[in-house]
Amino acid sequence: MNWKELLLAGLLVFNAALACATEQKPEAIRKSAQAYEHGRGVNQDYVRAFELYCKAALLGDAESAYNLGFMYFNGRGRHRDPARAKHWFGLAVGRGDRYAKRMMRKFRGIEANEDPTCKPKPKLQLSSDPNRQIIAQWVGQIAPQYGIDPELVLAVIQAESAFKPKALSNKNARGLMQLIPATAERFGVKDCWNPIQNIKGGTAYLNWLMRHFEGNVEWVLAAYNAGEGAVERYQGVPPYQETRQYVKQILQHYPKTRHPIPPDNLFEALAEPQNEPFDL
Repeated sequence: MNWKELLLAGLLVFNAALACATEQKPEAIRKSAQAYEHGRGVNQDYVRAFELYCKAALLGDAESAYNLGFMYFNGRGRHRDPARAKHWFGLAVGRGDRYAKRMMRKFRGIEANEDPTCKPKPKLQLSSDPNRQIIAQWVGQIAPQYGIDPELVLAVIQAESAFKPKALSNKNARGLMQLIPATAERFGVKDCWNPIQNIKGGTAYLNWLMRHFEGNVEWVLAAYNAGEGAVERYQGVPPYQETRQYVKQILQHYPKTRHPIPPDNLFEALAEPQNEPFDL
């Protein structure tokens, strides 16, 4: 039985889980956001609260739109921005929130400004291609083991190889995550053409970069493309057209500039795969 057949049955489970995730109610998402905003049962985290409010607001939740406006109005985890605050309060008013209507009186003479940090992200096309679905399932299993968001790994794969396991660049980068031989050796990948090994190696590298650059997604992506040395030299995204376009392309699918820093011991436990078979 080949590697596709081995995971074809698991694909049904993946699709069912994906369907459940997409059916999450905006009210439930908002309650999670409120917990993070106020530190109820979890560590207070304004960044996570904003992300969840954004998700719920994009699903049509009026109260989440109001709360986003209030975060900008009050400088709660955001730089104070009356124009963006007015934008969110205006959306909440349109959805029938009476408190937002009162808040709008404070913004007379201020022009609303749409919030570019909270927009629907383009969806990676996975459902029409069984091979992509299988790869997405692997990523969903592997990425959390390395403390990396699976959505980030999928966005990198899209940019690197367009989900082609046999992709080969003119710089000898190979496979789904386009590992050059030096990077493959560094992270214990014996066969770059094995898609599971390739995902593990690329995700291990993202883990290392995420810790090295302290969760700065733009720097991590730039380093994945141009090398960490270039990012350190320029103290940011290098002025290379290819690298800047690469970062921009991935951020269209993964519009987050910060990522939780994976714990050190997690990487250390997974960083010695040379004597370990690369099978799920």
